[in-house]
Parts: sequence; structure tokens; C-alpha cells
Amino acid sequence: MYLINRDKQDICMAQIQNNYIAGKWVAGITSIENRNPSNHAEVIGEFAQASSAQVQEALSAAKQAQLVWQATGLEARLQVLQAIGDEMIARCDELGKLLSQEEGKPFAEGRGEVYRAGQFFQYYAAQVLRQMGETADSVRPGVEIETRREPMGIVAIISPWNFPTATASWKIAPALAFGNAVIWKPANLTPASAVALTEIIAKQNLPDGLFNLVMGSGSEVGEQLINSTEVDAISFTGSLQVGRRIAQAAAGNLTKFQLEMGSKNALIVLDDADLDIAADCAVGGAFGGTGQKCTASSRLIVTEGVHDAFVEKVKQRMANLKVGDALAEGVTIGPVVDAKQLQQNRDYMKLAEDEGCELVCGGEIDDSQGYFMTPALFVNTTNQMRINREEAFAPIACVIKVADYEEALATLNDTEYGLTGGICTQSLKYASHFKRHAKTGCVMVNLPTAGTDYHVPFGGRKNSSYGSREQGQYAEEFYTEVKTSYIKA
Repeated sequence: MYLINRDKQDICMAQIQNNYIAGKWVAGITSIENRNPSNHAEVIGEFAQASSAQVQEALSAAKQAQLVWQATGLEARLQVLQAIGDEMIARCDELGKLLSQEEGKPFAEGRGEVYRAGQFFQYYAAQVLRQMGETADSVRPGVEIETRREPMGIVAIISPWNFPTATASWKIAPALAFGNAVIWKPANLTPASAVALTEIIAKQNLPDGLFNLVMGSGSEVGEQLINSTEVDAISFTGSLQVGRRIAQAAAGNLTKFQLEMGSKNALIVLDDADLDIAADCAVGGAFGGTGQKCTASSRLIVTEGVHDAFVEKVKQRMANLKVGDALAEGVTIGPVVDAKQLQQNRDYMKLAEDEGCELVCGGEIDDSQGYFMTPALFVNTTNQMRINREEAFAPIACVIKVADYEEALATLNDTEYGLTGGICTQSLKYASHFKRHAKTGCVMVNLPTAGTDYHVPFGGRKNSSYGSREQGQYAEEFYTEVKTSYIKA
């Protein structure tokens, strides 16, 4: 592994980017600076922070606009969502560069994220026409029954910084498709991508106030939204700690909520695995996106018969990783998102060493220009160590040696989380058993734990998720409520 950097750029100050409320771009009470994690001397721009009064204005506008949108014809809704998706895909190079510049993932990943986000809008554009009700005969003569789904109303969306465009899109698109109004609070670490997406949405023929962007801190803007009695549903992706806070607040108001939170995913490698496939799955799954993915495989559970050979193959692949500026040619691992995250990574590196783990590759840190860290691989670890219990959100993977499949499965399931789990094996017996007995919401066989499709449900178990699934047709369950009508002629 080695570092690649672009030439240091001059500081570039841009005009303050505003919030979008009730169909207008409005200045905030304060603003924050957004810096490039590849070059912390480079300012991407300044972004307005919404006031409490502005959040309330967004809520009021959303309430009126939602009624108009709910009554809008299906083809009009379809055209809006299709246009958003088409523009995102057409501009994926431009918007992907912006995303990589502020979040730190390599350009290929940034471009891919924007393209995928566009596909979410296109998918839910098609779903607009698939909203079908059901009919049933009553137990009472002459009575007919009809069930249908109607919008929740106002949906508050609180999205994370690690997938600033994709995660927001897989929430915003179904919310609009099923007739809701949206108030979006993005992460303050990635506001430029939020403004770019909002600019595309704002071009569409939407009622003023149907879609609102309110930038600000979780402790202020986020707290106001989760405590509001005017919000009908809350969709959140972030930490377990914040998720629990949202659950407490939403339950007090009986507000519907959906939470995607922490993870501690594992990849099992059995003695019969194709070790080249297994090593590719491990490196891609553990270190892609600088390890800052909720689906990253930070635990590598390997049976003793192939342990040493597997570790060597992983080390060989890690040696070819290129760490550096997210927009530099050939870079495969960008910087971590900010100084706070880099310090947390340092702390977990020290924790692993203090717990007796052996560092066999990587772990070098360079913060002279950006927040760079080469991916780290530890061996001689156990599943009871804190490094294997807590979500580090870092490019750190720990190998856990086990005797056999049974111990591997038990180790994978021995965690408070349950988002994704993977296995590398050529055995149909073990693959089939694993699919049924892994206590995770997503299961991968001979694939990285990181990487899911947009047309099928996504979510986890235990402390990873709460509420109905996201994505695909399953999103309808969260963004709508069922109405049953009885009719007597």
C-alpha cells in the first residue's frame, strides 16, 4: 500500500449555499465550512444552517403541499421521479466528483454512488404505477371490502455522510412516489452533495414545500424534527446511539419510525473456499469506501486449515492498494472523512494492539495534508475483544481463527448487530445452512458483505435495524398506511 496525492490546491472560498424551504432558497442563521478530506486546506464551500423558525416553516409548508401532491395524477408523479433519476445519471461524472471531493471516496465510487442514486429514482418512478389495492368479500351479505394504501403525510429524513447521495435517495424517492412530503436533514459533513441533489429536485414541477432541505446539526435541527408532532414518519440512518434517541422521541409522539444503525459484519472463509475469491471478497468488503460502510466486513472468520494461506493472499492484495487523494488517478482508497474520524481510527488501532492483536499489514497514518490511513489487517484476535465487538467504521479488519464451520457460524452470530454476513465456500451444504442460520438481514455467498441491489429489500436484525425494510417494493410498508373501506350498495 502506498500514498498518492494530487498537488496541493489553493483554498477556494465559494458563496454560502442556502437551505431550500417552501419552494425557495433561504439563508440560514449561521453557516459552516466544508473542507476536502483529501486536502484540508481546501474549502469546498460554506453552507447555511437552518434556524428553529425555518424548520417550523418547512413543516407548515410541507403539510399544505402534501395534500396537493397526494391528489396529483400518477403520471405526473412518475415524470417527476423519472426526470430526477435521468438527470442524476446524466451528470454522474460531475456530481460524483463533487461527492468524492467532500466525502473522500475514490472518484469511481463517487460516480457509481450518484449513478445508483439515479436508479433509485427511476425505479420508484415505475413503482408509482404499481400501487394496487385489493378487494375482498365481507362475511356480511351485500357488503364489499376494499383495501388501499395512502401516504403517511410528512416524512422527516435524516441521512448519513458515508453515502450522502445514495442513502438519501433511497429514502426520498419512495417517499415522493407514494405521495408524501419530505423534510430532509443531511449530515453536516457532506452538505455539498445534499445541495446538488436538492437543486435537481427543485427544478421539477412540485408544490412549494413538498420537498425541503434543512441543513444543520443533529442536536438542533435533527432534534426538532424527531420531537415534532407534525412529522408523521421518520427515516434515519446513522449510529445506534442516535437511533435509540430517535426511537425514544418518536415513541413518545407515536410517530412511525424506521432506523438503520450500527453493524459488525463478518465474512467466513472455510477450508474448501476458493482463496482467490475469498481474498477479493475480504479486501473489497473490508476496505472499500475506506471501511466507512455499514456493510463492511471488519471481522474475517477463517477456519484453521486455510488461515495462513488466506492471510498471505489478503496481504498481497493489500500491497497493491493505492491510498491518496480521492480524485487522483489510480487511487483505490481515499481519506477518512475528517480529523475526528481519523483520531477514532488511531484509538482503535491502539486498542487492538493493547488487546494483543498482531498487526501484519498497513495502519500507517498521514494527516499532513489530508486524513489518510492505509488499511490495517490484524491477526491473533478473538471475538471477545473490543476491537471485534464495537463498530470502528474504519479500514481495519481482524482475522479470527476457528476450528470449523460450526464455530465460524457461532462466532459470526455472536454480536449485538446483524446487518450483513458472508461466507466463502464451495459446499452447497454449508452455503444452504448458512443462508438459513446467519442472524443477519442480508446474506452473501462468495460475495463481499458490502454491495447490495436497489430493487430488493435492505436492512438488518438485532441492533442494526428497527422497523420495516428499505428499498424495493418493501419500502411501501413504511411510506404508506393501509385503509380498509366497507361498501354496501
